[in-house]
Amino acid sequence: MKQKASIGIIIGNRDFFPDKLVAEARLDVIEQFEKLKLNYVILGEEDTKLGGVETFKDAQKCANLFKKHADEINGVLVILPNFGDERGVAETLKLADLNVPVLIQAYPDELTKLDVARRRDSWCGKISVCNNLYQFGIKYTLTDNHVLHPKDPAFAKELTDFVAVCRVVRGLRKVRIGAVGARPGGFNTVRYSEKILQRNGISVTTVDLSEILGNANKLTKDHPEVKEHLDKILAYAPKGKTPDEAMIQIAKLDVVLKHFMDDNFLDATAIQCWTSLQQNYGCNVCTSMSMMSENMLPSACEVDVTGTLTMYAMQLASGSPSALVDWNNNYADDDEKCVLFHCGNWAKSFLPDIQISNAPILGTTVGVENTYGALDGRTPASPLTYGRISTDDPKGVIKVYLGEGELTDDPLNTFGNRAVAQIDGLQDLMQYVCKNGFEHHVVMNASKTAAILEEALGNYMGWEVYNHSKSK
Repeated sequence: MKQKASIGIIIGNRDFFPDKLVAEARLDVIEQFEKLKLNYVILGEEDTKLGGVETFKDAQKCANLFKKHADEINGVLVILPNFGDERGVAETLKLADLNVPVLIQAYPDELTKLDVARRRDSWCGKISVCNNLYQFGIKYTLTDNHVLHPKDPAFAKELTDFVAVCRVVRGLRKVRIGAVGARPGGFNTVRYSEKILQRNGISVTTVDLSEILGNANKLTKDHPEVKEHLDKILAYAPKGKTPDEAMIQIAKLDVVLKHFMDDNFLDATAIQCWTSLQQNYGCNVCTSMSMMSENMLPSACEVDVTGTLTMYAMQLASGSPSALVDWNNNYADDDEKCVLFHCGNWAKSFLPDIQISNAPILGTTVGVENTYGALDGRTPASPLTYGRISTDDPKGVIKVYLGEGELTDDPLNTFGNRAVAQIDGLQDLMQYVCKNGFEHHVVMNASKTAAILEEALGNYMGWEVYNHSKSK
C-alpha cells in the first residue's frame, strides 16, 4: 500500500541570520519531498519573507494556509535553517489547531562557517522551539540526531517514518470497527471496554450473529453475488478437499459480511467464531477474514475488537497486512523461539502455500465437516513486528506492548496457520505479558515498525506503551 501524505511545512526564521539560509532550506526540503513523492503545503516565497515564519503576522498567514488544507494535512514538519523564532513556530501550530504530529528538524552548522555571515545556531534554536511547544501543550517528534541536513539519507528515513506515524494517528482517531456476534463464552480474555475506545475516537458497531447468518441463509447458490464471491474465493486460494457445498456456504457468508461492512463504513471487523458459527451455519469464516485482511480491512476472530484494532494500527504503520495469532507453543528447548498459531485466518501475504482446509482442533467438538473454510499454510522467514493493544478497565486506560524479532524457517510439523518466531528476551516478554494481564492473542506484521508504533501510540495517542525491543 503506497499512500501519499500531505505534510504542512513551517520554515522557521530569525531576522539577524542570513536570508539565503531560508531560501536554501526551502529548496532542500521541497527537493526531498518530491523525491519521496510526498504532498506538502508550504507558504509561497511572496507570502512572507522567502516563505519563512518569524512574526505573529507570518504565523497567522501560515496557520490560515494550513486551515484551508486541514482535511489533507496529516502532520507538520518544522524546518530550522537557523535559530528560528520559537514563538512564530508555536503560534502557527496553535492558530492552525490541526492536532497532528509535528516533526522538528534543525540544520547542522559547519565548523568552517561559524562566522556572523554563515552561522546557523539551529542546534540551540531547536531546544528553544521545543521548549515553547512544551509550554503550549503541543506534542512533537524529534529526529534521532539533534541536527540533520534534509539532504542526508538519514533524514529521508526519518521523514518516511514520521509520515507513517501520521498515518497511524490519523487512522486510529477515526477508525470504525464492526463487532459481529457476541464474545464466545470461553474467551473472557478478549473482553474490552467499548467506552474507553470511544473516548479515544475508536467507534464500534455491533450486530448479532443471528442477523448475519439469517441473511446468509436467505441467499441461494444461484444468486449473482454468491457466484461473484465464490469466483473471488476460488481465485484467492486453492479449495483443496473442501466440498462444493461448503464453498457455497463460505461465499454466502462473505456476501453478507461485505454488505455489513459497506453499509456501516467499517475499516475492520471482529467476528464470533467458536463455536456458534460452526454449529449454526456449518463452516468457518476464516477464508473471508483472510481475504479482508489481505485487502487492508483487518479481521480478527473471537470478537477480539482490540486485536483487530492492533492489526489496523500495524497495517497503517507498515503499509502491509497484519495477522492475529496465538502465543501458542514453546519451540523445543529454545528459550528465544516460540510457535505462533491460529486455526486459519491469516492474510494471504503470510501464506505462500495457502489452501482452504478445515480446523481439526475445533472439529473434535463440532465435527470436522462443519469447519471447512479454515486455511492451511506456513509463514516463511521474514521480519517481525509484534504487539497488542488492550483496554485496561480497572485503570481506565489503553495499554500496549510491542517489539521486533524474526520469523524463521525452522521445521514445524503441524496444521493450520503457523510460524516460528525468534525474539530476544522472549521469556522476559512472556513475564511482562502475563504479569500485566494481556490477552493470549498477539498481532504480527512482516515489518520493522515498533518505533513508529511506539511514537504514534505513546506520544500522540497518549497510551501506555512498553517497547520490549528497547529493553534488550
